[in-house]
Amino acid sequence: MTTGTALSDFTQRLDQTAEDTEALLGRLLSDTLLPDEIARPKRLMDAMRYSSLGGGKRLRPFLVVESSAVFGVPRDSALLAGAALECIHCYSLIHDDLPAMDNSDLRRGRPTLHKKTDDATAILAGDGLLTLAFDIISRDEIHKDPTVRLLLTRALARASGLGGMVGGQMLDLAGEGRFGDREPVDVARLQQMKTGALLRYGCIAGAILGQSTSAQYQALDDYGRALGEAFQIADDLLDVEGDAAALGKQTGQDAALGKTTFVTQLGIAGAKQRVSDLLARADSALSIFGAKGDVLRAAARFVAERKN
Repeated sequence: MTTGTALSDFTQRLDQTAEDTEALLGRLLSDTLLPDEIARPKRLMDAMRYSSLGGGKRLRPFLVVESSAVFGVPRDSALLAGAALECIHCYSLIHDDLPAMDNSDLRRGRPTLHKKTDDATAILAGDGLLTLAFDIISRDEIHKDPTVRLLLTRALARASGLGGMVGGQMLDLAGEGRFGDREPVDVARLQQMKTGALLRYGCIAGAILGQSTSAQYQALDDYGRALGEAFQIADDLLDVEGDAAALGKQTGQDAALGKTTFVTQLGIAGAKQRVSDLLARADSALSIFGAKGDVLRAAARFVAERKN
């Protein structure tokens, strides 16, 4: 497949997955009660829908769908697992924007949830999305084998929890000096936890759903780690070079908070070279899949070259 064909195919598939994920999240976040639920408070549901629907590229669900497609996993199963991952991502954005964290006013060109409503509603909406994610990922429809569902659930907990995203956020705050003296930051490790862990999960989830060989799992793991780091470097570069209108949020926040980033450590030129090296590593990791990995290769380039 030529580069142009792969990119066109990637764009179409990304858009389709975003559309399908939006529809699925809409159903999951409806007012319809599930067994054992007592009520779904309107204010809470409206807040969860505000922060989950109507925006975003849905890159994380896309990675689940496309890594699953390599193994011929039914698309509906992969979309459901991707929706669980997206709920985790959306909850993290709500909490990340709060005054106690980054204190952001804009997200995707709209007021952040705590600005739209209030802090308490935003906290509970994030809590609701977090717990909904584990309801979704454990459902029978995802896979008939309960061991597969258990492995998916455990991997999601570890990617999003204390040794993953949540722990990475704590390291990030410590690096800003929130708890006293500014602590030295290992940027690569922080990135692997705060941002990279969920992106990596999107890749290994397909291997788990597809009951892959150990070599295939390792290939997607290596790819996911390279893509996650490239994503964060691109994000750091956008905070320095990006356009706020295109991004839908303020730029220059890292510098304002005194954060150590890949850009502050490597410089702009060094950061861009590191992205090129990571793209080569991602491409090499996918070699085991041959042409089946073409869309994932295009995804890595998209992540590295994105403008928003």
